[in-house]
Amino acid sequence: MNPQRGTSPFGYGVHHVQLAIRPAGEDAARAFYVGVLGMTEVAKPSELAKRGGLWLRTDALELHLGVDAGHVPSAKAHPGILVADLDALAARLAAAGCPVEWDADFIGYRRCYSRDPFGNRLEFLTPLAD
Repeated sequence: MNPQRGTSPFGYGVHHVQLAIRPAGEDAARAFYVGVLGMTEVAKPSELAKRGGLWLRTDALELHLGVDAGHVPSAKAHPGILVADLDALAARLAAAGCPVEWDADFIGYRRCYSRDPFGNRLEFLTPLAD
């Protein structure tokens, strides 16, 4: 474990991150998260599937996309998603017509931002080589 992160008596970790999508936005979400980002859609439990949205997994990341009729994307709040090949992902995002905004102001990492079809801000980052 990274000693700079500290520890707690509870053993915290992240199971998933939830982002909001507009009603009937599942197809647009699939096109972006599966088609562009390469994630895999997984079945939601039947009781939760009634609410719409979708769940996605890849590597050590799980995203839950929940339907929110009043969704207004945040200008600043976002998940920070670690990736192994940031340049390849940024190129894929750009080729799909998605915005890619590079930001060098994070010590120890290279990073860029993009937005999903619902305006949710996404940060993608990779550690700098030692």
